[in-house]
Amino acid sequence: MVLWKAWRAADAPDLSGRVALVTGATSGIGLETATQLARGGARTLLGCRDLGRGQRAKERIVERCGAASVELVRVDLADLESVRDAAREIADRAGHLDLLVNNAGVMAPPPQLTDQGFELQLGTNHLGHFALTGRLLPLLLAADGARVITVSSIAHHLAGGAGLSEPTDFKTLPHGSRWLGYARSKLANLLFALELDRQVRDCTDAATGLRSIAVHPGVTRSELVARASIGQRPLIGRIAQLSTQVISQSTASGALPTLYAATRADAAGGEFFGPRLGVRGAPVRVRPSHVARDAVLADRLWQASAAATGVGYEELCKPRRAGVDR
Repeated sequence: MVLWKAWRAADAPDLSGRVALVTGATSGIGLETATQLARGGARTLLGCRDLGRGQRAKERIVERCGAASVELVRVDLADLESVRDAAREIADRAGHLDLLVNNAGVMAPPPQLTDQGFELQLGTNHLGHFALTGRLLPLLLAADGARVITVSSIAHHLAGGAGLSEPTDFKTLPHGSRWLGYARSKLANLLFALELDRQVRDCTDAATGLRSIAVHPGVTRSELVARASIGQRPLIGRIAQLSTQVISQSTASGALPTLYAATRADAAGGEFFGPRLGVRGAPVRVRPSHVARDAVLADRLWQASAAATGVGYEELCKPRRAGVDR
């Protein structure tokens, strides 16, 4: 069932007075999300690795939205020092953060490592966002009913096979496959979003106003396929891009699950939103894979991520238990 018949980005509520940060905001779904948040009146921070691309994105948003409040924040999610510096800069510029959209990601690049030696996709898509969210947690808790929206993918379903459901090997690609590595990173995104919601609900202090919500955009005509390794091959890349054109939707449609989760009053913590038809369509509540709902695995990923990044989420004040009994 469609959550809200004919719901459009224009139906989102007024966001005046809200502060939002969108990572990967220079193109694709990130740019569309940031544009709509700025159009709604939010002070919108564009998290970008390349300030030149960020400036061009800012100009596009201002051109589309008029007197929008848009600012740039440099953050390279493949470098935990850059994440730390960005969080400090945001704290200096804003007293609170109402909305964090963990959107940035890389898809199936040639094998590479992050600055700290992690496999690039897991290091960027998951560990970078894990660290950024944790470092911004004081600002999120200072807001009234803040939301963390983490963008996963339908590809997370591919990470449930033998040897793929353990996402805590941060150094190597599963079976040497960059595509399975992408699926694993998207599973990690979803495990993180659901575990953050559990930790918030288990906490007894002011953190209970925070909502952690996961989304996926279906198949969207963005730059990810073109930039992925398969998109660089003359014949196969062209076939992949043409196939994407046939089954995919626009970035404006692909951003709708994110915008719905970010703005609708009935979007609750721990929910997962995606297109009605899986690859395209209006946003609906969707069911994560069985592996993504594994609380024991999510807890193990959380512990390993905290150790790898040095970010412990102490502000949540959640008592640690021997084993997971939730």
